[in-house]
Amino acid sequence: MAVAAAAEAVAAMGVEGGVVDDYTKDGTVDLKGNPVRRSKRGGWKACYFVVAYEVFERMAYYGISSNLVLYMTRKLHQGTVESANNVTNWVGTIWMTPILGAYVADAHLGRYWTFLISCAIYLSGMSVLTLAVSLPGLKPPSCNAAQVGDCKKASPLQLSVFYGALYTLAVGTGGTKPNISTIGADQFDDFEPKEKAQKISFFNWWMFSIFFGTLFANTILVYIQDNVGWALGYGLPTIGLAISISIFLTGTPFYRHKLPTGSPVTRMAKVIVAAIRNRKAPFSKKLYELDSDEYTKHGKFRIELTPSLRFLNKAAMITDSQDPWKLCTVTQVEETKQMLRMIPILIATFVPSTMVAQVHTLFIKQGTTLDRSIGKFHIPPASLTGFMTISMLVFIVFYDKILVKVMRKMTKNPRGISLLQRMGFGLTIHIIIMTISSLIERKRLSIAKEHGLVESGAQLPLTIFILLPQFMLMGVADGILEVAKLEFFYDQAPEGMKSLGTAYSTTTLGIGNYISSFLLSTVSRLTAQNGHHGWILNNLNASHLDYYYALFVILNVVNFFFFLLIARSYVYKAEISNSMEVLRDECIYSSPKTTNRAI
Repeated sequence: MAVAAAAEAVAAMGVEGGVVDDYTKDGTVDLKGNPVRRSKRGGWKACYFVVAYEVFERMAYYGISSNLVLYMTRKLHQGTVESANNVTNWVGTIWMTPILGAYVADAHLGRYWTFLISCAIYLSGMSVLTLAVSLPGLKPPSCNAAQVGDCKKASPLQLSVFYGALYTLAVGTGGTKPNISTIGADQFDDFEPKEKAQKISFFNWWMFSIFFGTLFANTILVYIQDNVGWALGYGLPTIGLAISISIFLTGTPFYRHKLPTGSPVTRMAKVIVAAIRNRKAPFSKKLYELDSDEYTKHGKFRIELTPSLRFLNKAAMITDSQDPWKLCTVTQVEETKQMLRMIPILIATFVPSTMVAQVHTLFIKQGTTLDRSIGKFHIPPASLTGFMTISMLVFIVFYDKILVKVMRKMTKNPRGISLLQRMGFGLTIHIIIMTISSLIERKRLSIAKEHGLVESGAQLPLTIFILLPQFMLMGVADGILEVAKLEFFYDQAPEGMKSLGTAYSTTTLGIGNYISSFLLSTVSRLTAQNGHHGWILNNLNASHLDYYYALFVILNVVNFFFFLLIARSYVYKAEISNSMEVLRDECIYSSPKTTNRAI
């Protein structure tokens, strides 16, 4: 590529002059816009602060979300469908707002300042939420009735404060989620093979940090909420978030930054509009493009023309008009192609994201019906998500330290297997998870019928650990699919649209949660029509979650074949540097010892 060649030529000149060129080649700068030295900023010394931030931030977020369905049931006195949908609607919003945060970062403020402003909004939402669960006047009175319908509902004012805090928090995370992981990835220069290898490993350890913080939330914080009080249980995550922001700020002198390059959505819109306006013009090989130097001096990257989505090439055909909505550069066209090519893959991740939504809703509600005692100790139902986290942590270490190295020798791929192959493996695990979940639920219902506990909805003489397989396998699936998804959408996005690419990965979780709300409401309503006994009731012992989970098995199987179809035709974008080729050559020609050091 032209930019890669120019960068390598500059580096060679520095070496020939007796001075090793230490400046990054990917356009990164400091906060004042000055070029940065590789030895002074970035790399793992900067990412340590970013990863540490994520540990505490995930502790804060999951300290709220993991047990939220039980707070809505026990304290706000909501039913099964209502509480589950309120959780998934909120979580869906949490994962959709990053689109806005990515836009602001890429088009206006840059990732660093967008992130800091969003942190302030995030912290204010957490603080008000802590007050909402602490002050007696902001929540309905306690109620021990067997049926939540017999308890006093929360007042409009109480609900306004509670949901206002929750959705303020969601707006804040919209600016943190797409930018913090991107800030971390920006600390590695794609033009330096060693740093490119570190970036590949970064996404695994990034997910490791997320679930390390999640483990604390799903064990210690959930226990405090269930057995000590919600005020302390929400207050500690708020303090944790304040600590995480302080850690991130401490690392400011070490960060590399990428300048905002304008709205990626607007650039894509210009290409699509220009292609439509030029649709009647015959195809021409004479296309509009800037010189390589124009891109290099602004820290941007020129992209060569590709044959895919050929219709969009008409946006770059030279005409008499200089209107930017009728004439775009080849690079603009190719950026748009790259983002559009990922959309089918994006759609294929909606269904597995819907499965993830069940973990913090129906899976936990199942746990409330089972025996949770170990001697005198009672396990909070939401603590089972801690086992999901443990399996995720173990698998990521195993994958990064052992499996990748084994697969490199077999495939000669620096990643071990391709990102889409890893995603396909994760989709297969999701089919297994929902099959097992349906069978376990059938067993739970048979015990309820056997002991005459169907109508009463009382706790069953069956240990809560019967749910462990579905929780632990979900952790493995996340270790496979979620990491691959995050890396895929970041890696395949153009250089000036990385935040938007990261927002793609969060959008799948948002839409998955909305789909979960839609399915739960629809199935609950349809199965209860014409006098039939509904599948999802407030009394889970009288419900049929086994049928509901079987429906998810069918959805996952259909989605898996859809994924195979689109993955076969997907064309990976060309690398902007030769770093991957260097790493691939090392996989082929180097000794195992040398290869392992490089990777």
